[in-house]
Amino acid sequence: MTELILREVEPSIIAKLQERAERHDRSVDEEHREILRETLLVDSEAAPTMTFEAYLRTMPAVGTDADVSRIEGSIRDVDLAN
Repeated sequence: MTELILREVEPSIIAKLQERAERHDRSVDEEHREILRETLLVDSEAAPTMTFEAYLRTMPAVGTDADVSRIEGSIRDVDLAN
């Protein structure tokens, strides 16, 4: 296995890493490896846990359509060429 050496790591990051390792009952090195695994070995092709439609259905039904309707006369032309 290849060795990875990090230099000039802020003391606050080291402290957080040590705290996290203690919480998970692991060494700092093992915690660091686990963070790298979780971050870099994520299956980018994995299906989302919830479809967009399902997510929208979780939103509470509040207000009315009038609350988000367009106000007449408030529309203005925008020149996107410049």
